[in-house]
Amino acid sequence: MDTESLFIGRLSVLAERNDPIDTSLYEKYDVKRGLRNANGTGVLVGLTSIGDVVGYEVKDGKKIAIPGKLLYRGYNVADLISDAEAHNQFGYEQAVYLLLFGELPTQSELELFKKYLGELRALPPNFTEDMIMKAPSADIMNKLARGVLASYSYDKNPEERSLSNILRQCIELISRFGTLTAYGYQAKRRYYDGKSMYIHNPLPELSTAENFLRLIRNNKAFTDDEAKLLDLALILHAEHGGGNNSSLTVHVVSSADTDTYSAIGAAVGSLKGY
Repeated sequence: MDTESLFIGRLSVLAERNDPIDTSLYEKYDVKRGLRNANGTGVLVGLTSIGDVVGYEVKDGKKIAIPGKLLYRGYNVADLISDAEAHNQFGYEQAVYLLLFGELPTQSELELFKKYLGELRALPPNFTEDMIMKAPSADIMNKLARGVLASYSYDKNPEERSLSNILRQCIELISRFGTLTAYGYQAKRRYYDGKSMYIHNPLPELSTAENFLRLIRNNKAFTDDEAKLLDLALILHAEHGGGNNSSLTVHVVSSADTDTYSAIGAAVGSLKGY
């Protein structure tokens, strides 16, 4: 073992030995560990009208399990998905609109929103080369978090806290998450997996799901079934009732009045722990 390892090893022993907490004190003072009560139930950390996960009903004071439901702004996600399937459409963009603005868009509003998202998917000039290729990561979530933080440097107005500016930043991040992830994956393939790397440009007319598949495939090819399946997964993971760890992280970090990129970057780091 080298000198540095021995030194750090001794310091680790000191840190562990001199920082004990009697586990009984957690129960005595009702201290929550993470987001769980001692009985395993979730801790109430906030209120939201955006999303809800329903797994039981209370009858005569007793909880009765029911088939799980995921609600976005009061709409059953199963109904949103069924509607998208009935019209042979991709539903993720509509779900994003609903979650952000609290109501379903008209067809013209949806088309305008999709157009706006599509125009934002390409990363800023030199971002891919300087922020992704020059500093690849073996972990895609790590690369995504750093990509979010790096986006601060490419924003002409990163610190303004107005609702319109924060909304602009969030929509840009939503649009570019797929591109950041796909390019991070390509860099990982090249520098860590010893495989070929393919950097394709996103197409504004494609959906979020279609663009992601296009960006990770060497030939840019995908089937409609593949894209629809990914679209379904994106809808289901768009919101989880406001009580998951990454949502809590956004609440905690943003309460310090920090910038959008710091808050979302922290949330991605939190989600990486799953």
